[in-house]
Parts: sequence; structure tokens; C-alpha cells
Amino acid sequence: MTMLVSFEGIDGCGKSTQVHAVSLMLTQSGYECVTTFEPGATRTGARIRQLLLDVVNPPGLDNMAPLTELLLFNAQRVQHIEEVIRPALHRKKIVLVDRFTDSTIAYQGFGRGIDLLLIETLRRLTTNIAPEITFLLDIDAAEGLRRTAALNKTDRMESEALEFYERVRGGFLEIAAMQPQRVVTLQGTVPPQELTEIITAMIIERLALCP
Repeated sequence: MTMLVSFEGIDGCGKSTQVHAVSLMLTQSGYECVTTFEPGATRTGARIRQLLLDVVNPPGLDNMAPLTELLLFNAQRVQHIEEVIRPALHRKKIVLVDRFTDSTIAYQGFGRGIDLLLIETLRRLTTNIAPEITFLLDIDAAEGLRRTAALNKTDRMESEALEFYERVRGGFLEIAAMQPQRVVTLQGTVPPQELTEIITAMIIERLALCP
């Protein structure tokens, strides 16, 4: 069985933890999984990730234009799909991806204020694949910032102000409201093990409906 599953939410929501925990639980249930992430899951993507997220960017890169940021995220996604996601799906794996196209809409669209029609046009040009199901882990923006600060690994995106993350969170919730058949919103404050069990059960249920 094959399926593309994405995990979304603001920084600190716990999605990365869930990607790995759900993969383990699915594997124990007899399913074959591949876990991946954006940005940076390929060699090309890793180089782009440095430009996008490094707090101490080389001189001249510390004031990256929002459009440049948008194009770089899309560029790494093209490589990610061709090098990691599509081959895994071709091998009939369940692919669990930590961030995908919804993050671009939420962060660069709602967060940065880039025109959503432009973002959708780029998505159509660069991304010819979509998740069958997306899990949005929703938490308060202030709580997300508190969690990331506690990890002492703040990157360029995570250094943004609370107002930015409130816009991003609002963007994710708007996406979920517009696409309820695909996006499942769960509270990121639920105990991790409980979330893992809920998500795994929903994936297995969705797999049972696949032809």
C-alpha cells in the first residue's frame, strides 16, 4: 500500500516527533514507511536549507526578499519530490513528510504576505503530487515559541516575532477549514503517545479505503 501523508503546524507543535513515532507504530503494524522532511532532505535541499534557515547567513544574505525565500522553498521541493518522495511511492511505501506545500502557503503566504495566487501558480508548476491526508497539529503561537526557545536551536524562521507566528497559525487553520476532506486538525497539546495512536489509526483507516 502506498500513501503520502504530511504533517504540518507552526514551529514547536510536535510534528517532527509524530512523524517518527507514527512511522515506528506503522512499521510495527506491518507497513513499510519512509520518513522525510522539508527543507533539506536531499543534498541540494540541504544547501538550500542553509540559505533559508541559517541564523548567521553569509554577508548579503541576512535580508532575504520574501519572493526569494518562496522560490528557494519551491526549488528544494522539486528535488525532494523527484529524489525521495516519488521513488518511495513507486516502491509502494507510506511516505510521512514533515512539512510540505501547506507550510509554504502558511509561512510565505499568510506569514510574509506574498500573494496566494502566485504561490498557487508556483505550486502547480513545481509540485505535481499532493498528500492523501494531512495532519495539522495546532497550538497557540506563544506556546510554539516557548517550546522552540527551550530547545536552544532557533533558526532564521523560528526567530520571527509572535505576530508572524499568529499569522502563520491562522493560515494553517484557514487551509484546514477550506480542505476538511484532506486536513485533519489535532491539538498539539494532547499527550504525544495519544496523538501517535490517533494519527496511526486514522492512516490505517484511510489505507483500508484505498483501491
